Amino acid sequence: KQYTDYVYAVMIPRITTTPPSTSLQDDFLISAKIGPVWFRWMNFGPSFKSRSRTVNDIFRDNLPISGQLGTMALFVAILIGMPLGVVAALKQNSITDYIAMGVAILGVSVPVIVMGPILVWIFGVELKWLPPTGWGAKPPYLLGFLPSKIGWDFFKYALMPSIALGLASSAVIARLTRATLLQTIREDYIRTARAKGLSERVVIVRHALKNSLIPVVTILGPLFAALVTGTFVAELIFGIPGMGKYFVTSITNRDYPVIMGTILLYAVFLVIANLIVDIMYAYLDPRIRYD
Repeated sequence: KQYTDYVYAVMIPRITTTPPSTSLQDDFLISAKIGPVWFRWMNFGPSFKSRSRTVNDIFRDNLPISGQLGTMALFVAILIGMPLGVVAALKQNSITDYIAMGVAILGVSVPVIVMGPILVWIFGVELKWLPPTGWGAKPPYLLGFLPSKIGWDFFKYALMPSIALGLASSAVIARLTRATLLQTIREDYIRTARAKGLSERVVIVRHALKNSLIPVVTILGPLFAALVTGTFVAELIFGIPGMGKYFVTSITNRDYPVIMGTILLYAVFLVIANLIVDIMYAYLDPRIRYD
């Protein structure tokens, strides 16, 4: 009884002015035994803010959008960061190295909350090349999260938020790629490969780069999980109806089912991403095997 009164005092005043009812207790399992709660733990119940929608409905409608945005942002980060890191390592202490690392530092120094409005103002308002807000993919989605049609109508909405998100992550990837590649190309087996007469391209791509990617792959797992579930700043700036936007508004609205569900979802993504990273270790370095 004391626990039930506490839950009412904390949650109910923010969502309704009517006294708590029996149906409300049934919806949120406030007075239920631990057994029913345990077996229904994946059902987070209705949202406090939108009683007509359950948390699972919100995930089904909005998580695919965040997944698409996070995947594209990660692709942009890899596409920019890895070539910059490789070029900077191969041209160490040259003007090319300084320019590449300058771009990386710029990416770290300019957060999404600054880069987003700049891109919107230049390409959306002044040049009118890209739409400033919205998202191109509409349900139904292939396999539950992939856009059914991938074309210019999709990319014109995704380019600016993906670049704004991916630029900061590309800076981290570029600096880490440069550091690990510089260490790898000084190893004895790289000297042996060059002494055998292999071309510089084969030495770098097949031997040096592949073995130097392990630290980079290590950070890609948590980075992907964060981009999929934590893109709320970009979603607010570009008006994207993703999970990040719902997560922030759920905190201010004390929408506890959405908060708990999103945190659990992030944990699941983190575990899966780290599992994929561990599997990729064995591919990148044949000395690593899992028995």
